[in-house]
Formats: sequence, C-alpha cells, structure tokens
Amino acid sequence: MNIEKQIEFDKIKEQWKALAVTDRAKEMIAEASCYLVESELRKQLKDTTNSKILLEKLGMPPLQNVAEAKEILVVTEKGDCLTPYQLERVEKVLTAVMRLKDYLARGKQYENPLAYYEENLDAAAALREEISRQIRNGAVDDYASKELKQIRAEILRCEEQMKQKAEQILRANKECMADSYCTMRNGRICVPVKKEYKFRISGSVIDKSATGNTFFIEPASVIKYDEELQQLRISEENEVYRILYTLTAMVADAILLMNENIRLMEKLDFIFSKGKLSMDMDAVEPAINTERRIFLKDARHPLMDRARSIPLQFEIGRQARGVIITGPNTGGKTVAIKTVMLSCMMAQCGLHVACREADICMNSGYLCDIGDNQDITENLSTFSAHIKNVLEVLREVNRDSLVILDEMGSGTDPAEGMGIAIAILEELRKSGCLFLVTTHYPEVKEYADKTQDILNARMTFDKETLKPTYQMVIGEAGESCAFYIADRLGMPSEMLKTAVRAAYGESAVKDYRFQKAENTVRKQEMHKIVKAKKAVSKTNLSELYHLGDSVMVFPDKKIGIVCEPVNEKGVLRVQLSDKKIWINHKRVKLQVAAEQLYPADYDFSILFETVENRKLRHDMERKYTEEVLYHNE
Repeated sequence: MNIEKQIEFDKIKEQWKALAVTDRAKEMIAEASCYLVESELRKQLKDTTNSKILLEKLGMPPLQNVAEAKEILVVTEKGDCLTPYQLERVEKVLTAVMRLKDYLARGKQYENPLAYYEENLDAAAALREEISRQIRNGAVDDYASKELKQIRAEILRCEEQMKQKAEQILRANKECMADSYCTMRNGRICVPVKKEYKFRISGSVIDKSATGNTFFIEPASVIKYDEELQQLRISEENEVYRILYTLTAMVADAILLMNENIRLMEKLDFIFSKGKLSMDMDAVEPAINTERRIFLKDARHPLMDRARSIPLQFEIGRQARGVIITGPNTGGKTVAIKTVMLSCMMAQCGLHVACREADICMNSGYLCDIGDNQDITENLSTFSAHIKNVLEVLREVNRDSLVILDEMGSGTDPAEGMGIAIAILEELRKSGCLFLVTTHYPEVKEYADKTQDILNARMTFDKETLKPTYQMVIGEAGESCAFYIADRLGMPSEMLKTAVRAAYGESAVKDYRFQKAENTVRKQEMHKIVKAKKAVSKTNLSELYHLGDSVMVFPDKKIGIVCEPVNEKGVLRVQLSDKKIWINHKRVKLQVAAEQLYPADYDFSILFETVENRKLRHDMERKYTEEVLYHNE
C-alpha cells in the first residue's frame, strides 16, 4: 500500500520540492523517509528550526542550481578544454559560494549553528577573479593577456587597411562598379564589379550575384593583406587556447574544493527548504519522545485552507493506546485521523508540524486503510479491498507502529461487518500499537467502553445549523445524528417512528421527541408518461405470405422459401438452405411470389420433405403401416 499517497504526504513533498533550488536537494526530498535513529531525528529537526530562524533574520539564502557545474567538473576531470561558457558557469558557482559565505557569516551574530557551515566553504577567490578577468560575455576578453591584446589590435589594423585599399579601387573605377560600397563575401572584402568590366579589375572573383550581372572581386592589392590577416587569426586562436587551457588547469586543481562547495550547497539547500516549508505552513518544531505518546494542540491539516481549517486537539498514549472515533458523516473523522498521522510522519522526517504545540513519538512504521479501495481490474469489491489492506496491516504491525483505519468493517452486512471490526480491534490491541479507527457501529462503541487501553471519541455536531464543528472530544462516544438531521429536514414523524422502531425497538419510539407533526409525505404533481397507442393492423395475416413464396430473411439477408404460412401470432416458417426456422413476418420480405415460380398444382413436398418421408406418406395413404412419419425439421 502507498501510505504517503493515502495520507497525502506525497502532496506535502511536492510543495517541499518546489522550495528547493538544486536538483540534488529535490532528489533528497523525493527520497525522504522517516528517521529511526533518535539522535539523527533530533539533529534534523534542529536543522529545520535553525534554518527557519536564519530565514526570518536574514531572508532567503543566495543558493543556485549547480547541476550544470557538476557536469563541467566531470568534463574537466577527463582532461578536455573548457569553453568560455563553461568557465563562466564555474565563475558563477564560485560567486554564489562567496555570497553564501557572506550570508552565513552574518548569521554568526545570532550564534546559529548553521552559520558555521561558512567555515567549510571556499570561494576560491584567485580562480574566480582570473576567470572573471579573462572571460567576458561568453568569450576570451581582449585584455586576458598582453599578447592577445596586441594580436587583436594588429587584426583590426590589417582589416582597416584592407578596407581602405578596397575603397581606393572602388573610387578609382566608379564606372565599372555596380554599387558605391564594398561588401563582404565568404569572409573576404570585395568590390561589386559589373559583368562587362570584370577583366578591368585585377583580383580574384569570390562570388557573383543571383542574376550574374555583378561579380564580387577581391582586389589584388587587398590579397597580400589577407594573407597577413590569416596569420594573425591563427596566432589569436593559439593564444585563446593557451588561455583556456590555463584556466581549465586551474579549475582542475580546484576540483576537490569545488565538489565540496557543491556538496555543502546542496546540503544547505535541503536544510533551508525545510525551513521555508515551516514558514509557509506556520509550523512549529515538535517535541520527540520514545514513550509511545502523541499530543497535538491546535493541529491543522497542512493542505487545508488555514482560514477554514478547525484546529484539532488530540492525545493518545497516556490513558489508552487506541481511539475509536464516531460521529456524523462529513463530520471530519477522516480528516482528523489523516491530520494525526500526517503530523507524525512529517515530524519523523525532520519537518515542523502545523500545530501550536506537539509532542510526537517515534514510530517504526505507519500503516493505514483509508477510503474506498475498490479495484475493478482486480475484481475487488469495497469490502474485499478493505480486508486485503487490513490483513496487510495486521501482518506488519508491531508495538512501535501507528495505525489508522477509516470506516472499519464497512461495505458488507452490518452484523458481520461489526463482528469483523471488533476482531480487528482486538488484534490491534494485542499488538500494543497506537491506533485510530473511525466507525458507525454502536457495538464497537460498547466494545471500547468495556475494553482496557481503548477510548471512544466523537466529532461534535451543531444540531441547530446541521453542520459539523470538526472538533474531537476524546472519552465520549458519538452518534450519527441521522434521525435528528432527517427530522430537521422535514421527514414525517411516521417515517421516523418506523426508522427508530427498526433500529432500536418500540420502547425507543416513545422516548424520541419529534420536531415535525406531518404524518405523510406530501406528494407533488409530476410529469406523466404518455404511452404510444399500438397500431391496429388491418391486413389479414394469413394472406401476407403463401406456401412456396421466395422471401428474404433479415437481418442476415438470407433467401428462403415459405413452407408454412403466417399463423394467428404473426409467425411463419421458412425453409433456408440448411434448416427450417420460425420467424416473425415483420422480419421477412417477399422476393418472388410462388405463383410466378411454380405451376398451380405443384407438389411442394418435393421441396420440404425427404424422399423417405414422401414414400412413407404415400404408403400411409394407400394402406395400413406400422411405420412412424417424423416431421422434417
């Protein structure tokens, strides 16, 4: 069974994950489960409290997702050269580490233990400054080295000279030019020359226009500069790679430091996500015990609207180990038991709980059966599904378990369901676990009154407004209030008397005080059904079809021959290719009349009887015989 889904802890985890920044912290949240070591649980709860305090004092921590940086470090370990983009990602992580150190350092003034994680973070200032100085806007900066700055200055000078030479050719040969400006083609500076003057300009044809009327020629005077430019670009590329390899080597030297920074950042992200969740839910740190007691004051279901949620008061473990909750439908019984288990599970996962005050025991397991678990695919009824889950609970339960069962014994015969419910309660009591159960059976209430270690509880109900108040009163058995609700809503007293008599006997009818005096249900005028009149057939059925008629039989559209005409019930017999059938005349359509197929004196026994039957019939007409004539079906 999926306990987290049944009590909606999976939804709490979704909210929790949304508050984390790093991928690893989100994975840790998805994998989060109850701590079974007391010292570890207390540390986790204290971390949650300390992170909440820092959040309230200093605001949100400067965390960032480091998944990409982790991939870059793997590339570095393989010996590959990092790109400017990758180096910028490394620099951003180191900047985030520096800001996180500053954030935690400010937290030391509050003597917060989490603040001292700052001492384990190293922002690698020298590496960060080198990257930020040499890499800008996704490229190696001009000022990354003196050599690179000089090479790029030479490139600019060379490109400017090439442009000046091209413009000189353009001005000197205006009549040969298709345009008045130079252009770039395939990385070369060219002049646009008209087709008919292409031999007037000395140089190399680089490209031509789509129409073929213009040739783009790189002048000969520019070509010698182009060779110099290519040499300069090779020098630039070599210098850029030298700088990238140098920075990559520096990152490689800092891999251990970077991995530790990332690990601590992910750990702090997980811790701060718990603090953020506590702030969002207005939650508090619960006290933890190992003495099998649970106390919740003003507990709220964390997924319900805080303005509409009615605080729950609950206690178990001191006077009893089991609580049986009764009360009206929609009275909040299921929400109450979910709230208890959800609060306990959240606390044991190191989270704060949505209560004013809480003292929660550690549990070795959380077991539950909630809702209608009917499964059509497995052919399980509601009752069967409940029993299947309950048996699984009973197999796993022990003294340190917390169990909740909703509507125990429901979905079957009330008498038998009640007996099964009491048997289940007895097994839970013997196991020594803590358990909460909701039920409507009055016999179960009586069982709780008589049994040690089990208490009744009820969900209160406002009889004036006919609405539940969602308050639990431990020590008192509840009632369903079904008769009271029906009475207030106008059910006649005679009907109520019948209901009370059937439920509690004649004596209870005398003691019941009815609000309404009406003895009958007032009938209202309703729409009436108008039946269609049956059409009277004026056709003589016996005249519809005749012996020997060829007909089509629907819906199969098979051709047959009428071997017995329509009787008074509208049914006729038709000979098909392999059998004779009786069929309503409405499913038959005339194809060819017999008079068009056969002569007037035709012997139809030839069609409808076997040779043996025909011979036997002939003998019977002439003389006595002991043979029996069987009707051919």
